[in-house]
Amino acid sequence: MSRIVLVFLLLSLASVSLARTFSKCELVYELRRQGFPEYQMKDLVCLIGAESSFQTNVRGGPNWDGSYDWGLFQINDRYWCNAGGWPGKGCNVKCNDLLSNDITASANCAKTIMGAQGLDAWYGWVNHCKGRWQPDLHC
Repeated sequence: MSRIVLVFLLLSLASVSLARTFSKCELVYELRRQGFPEYQMKDLVCLIGAESSFQTNVRGGPNWDGSYDWGLFQINDRYWCNAGGWPGKGCNVKCNDLLSNDITASANCAKTIMGAQGLDAWYGWVNHCKGRWQPDLHC
């Protein structure tokens, strides 16, 4: 019995260590690397802070419609990613790929969403960031 508990504890610690929590400046550097324009940095940092607290491995939900939100940008599986074992939906991506510390899949999907709906697609941005003063990012 104690071996089972030990194995469970080790697996739990391993899954926690796979998550990344970005600092604001680390996030800005990564968003720049992913090709987001400088004029969007304040809004994106606010959005990501509101949606995932800068953590890559967050799965939020269930939402009112039974859907879940995935990763740094909290991308919804009803429209944008496939929770099954293959890529699909609007971003043609697997939802689990949005939980990676390599945020390329999340960034590409977020760009797709922004192209279709703008930042208003995220309730976190609408409720916590839109029209509000954002501090300068000295990164």
